[in-house]
Amino acid sequence: MIATKRDFPAEPATYGVKGDIGAVLVCGAGITGIQAALDLAESGFKVYLLDKDSAIGGRMAGLDKTYPTGDCAMGIISPKLVECARNKNIQIITLADVLALDGEPGNFQVTIRRNPRFVDAKKCNACGDCSEACPVSLPNEFDRRLGQRKAISRLYPQAIPNLFGISKASGRSPCKADCPAGVNAQGYVALVAKGKFKEAYDLIREGCPLPSICGRVCQHPCQDECNRADVDDALNIRDLKRFVGDYVYAHWEELDHTLAATSEPRPEKVAVIGGGPAGMTVAFDLRRLGYAVTIFDAQPKLGGMLRYGIPRYRLPADVLDREIKSILDMGVEARTSTQVEDPRKLLKSERAASLMPSSFPSARGSAGR
Repeated sequence: MIATKRDFPAEPATYGVKGDIGAVLVCGAGITGIQAALDLAESGFKVYLLDKDSAIGGRMAGLDKTYPTGDCAMGIISPKLVECARNKNIQIITLADVLALDGEPGNFQVTIRRNPRFVDAKKCNACGDCSEACPVSLPNEFDRRLGQRKAISRLYPQAIPNLFGISKASGRSPCKADCPAGVNAQGYVALVAKGKFKEAYDLIREGCPLPSICGRVCQHPCQDECNRADVDDALNIRDLKRFVGDYVYAHWEELDHTLAATSEPRPEKVAVIGGGPAGMTVAFDLRRLGYAVTIFDAQPKLGGMLRYGIPRYRLPADVLDREIKSILDMGVEARTSTQVEDPRKLLKSERAASLMPSSFPSARGSAGR
């Protein structure tokens, strides 16, 4: 996000020199920048304290002792961190870089880029539950990479602002980038490694509503791009997906796993012509958005080429049926053995019947239930 000085307007000083005397931008929130901000704020200036890290403190926050007295570094800087956070004349801007500086002394225009924290600062209460639940561990830069931290963490325990943030590498992982469905393979593999199979299943279904099916018949281009192959062998990503799907269905009641529309119901109704994998995926996505969806298919059962083109030794009928049923259980209606020759006639018949889904001219089939 690009921000300018207009996004951070100068406010009248709350104490010190009377009147609005402008604002000061302090770049770098180490011990020097913090002390400068405190001194300026005491003089009545509005101070914007900017730093590229997710918290202020700089290198001193990572030291043990200070030279030559041997005093505790955190004992010295902690009171100043708290004072900065409480001072009404200091606005802390973290995860930010200065892109441009224009103007003249006394009237500068600063262009700032603010990098995302990927955490809603208004909702984070720094409880740390997210860090405990996170399955991804990374080297801890604050400990000079000698220890480990989670992908969602604070820069250090006494961090100001006391907010968590998610570390994300630039771009996308090669396995996710090469997946036709855009499934977050890196994410669900990490969840599987931590034994969080239900969470891994939910993550897979965000991009692919048929995990058990894809775990059996997908050509797995993700595995061809797996970076683990540079060390020994690529991860067997497709079989992990198959395992997760089979595990969840085997423990369905135990996990209390329910699938329902995730958005508020919408008045619009959508007809999906064709009950193959594409049609079912569209129905799944629309239903999650709150639309009322009806699938029309000419065959007596849903599935398309999954049912009528793939041999049963490769894709068992019970696996296909349960995946279809999970989509229908979300409230998707199926009209099988119904040939739709002209979609325009379908729309006309719907209008003539006062937009009642049950009035579609069709024959209800088993849909693999």
